[in-house]
Amino acid sequence: MGRLGRAAASGGREPAVAGAGERLRRVLSVIVPASNEEALIGRCLRALFGSDPAGVPVEAVVVANGCRDRTAAAAAELAGEAAAAGWGLTVLDLAQGGKPGALNAGDGAARGEWRVYLDADVVVSPGLMRALVEVLGREGAAYASGTPVIPRPETAVTRAYARFWQRLPFARSVAPGYGLFAVNAVGRARWGAFPAIISDDTFVRMQFLPGERVQVGPTYDWPMIEGFAALVRVRRRQDAGVAEIARLWPGLMDREGKARLTLPDLAGLALRDPVGFAVYGAVSLAVRLGRSRGWERGR
Repeated sequence: MGRLGRAAASGGREPAVAGAGERLRRVLSVIVPASNEEALIGRCLRALFGSDPAGVPVEAVVVANGCRDRTAAAAAELAGEAAAAGWGLTVLDLAQGGKPGALNAGDGAARGEWRVYLDADVVVSPGLMRALVEVLGREGAAYASGTPVIPRPETAVTRAYARFWQRLPFARSVAPGYGLFAVNAVGRARWGAFPAIISDDTFVRMQFLPGERVQVGPTYDWPMIEGFAALVRVRRRQDAGVAEIARLWPGLMDREGKARLTLPDLAGLALRDPVGFAVYGAVSLAVRLGRSRGWERGR
């Protein structure tokens, strides 16, 4: 049967996380932080409820945070669909915005030893949850993600940027984890509460060595933000997030494990896609010339 809950923010209470003991069960908990995602949360959840969890109990924990729209209500309205598909559904409605707080609240409400952290604008393919369960069920710490696909952008500038960006070492690394990453209880025990930082996905990924990260074949759609100015804002936030982790946890980024981009490599990419290179270079230059305003919404 589906389970629906509505709750307000619980203040500064430390969240219960994987490794907390007997309350954890062999359940797959999918935590979905969502801020002003009324237009997208339905598509995200319906794809999730339509996926194949390989016969294990499953639940979705949607954490609406700081919303000025009907994100929480739109998610709660899918309780019947969740129950019919065999999914539990909890919806938390937090007055305060912020992704780290939302992730911590979701961890506190989740009951499973396997955790998937899913952005509200991501759409999973039917076989992805089954493939993740197979990895998370292994002994030892596990970090897993699907194979990301960027749907065709609407604007020419984002199409060019996305085309070039997908050829860079990070995008081609194993389980980059943007938009979706999953860990088992042993892996989740490597950190406590999510810290109040910009790049939660990078922070989690760096808790695992390259050989501990697994990318499964099934895909998920991860849309890229549209327009030059928006690309600059997001790229500035991404760069600031990596720099913040390097400052707060010296040496942690050494675990990245991605291939090095040499000048000959870059020249080859530029020759194959001069338009994409020009757009990517223009965005990079604008980021360098501009000033960070702190946290910016990803997409």
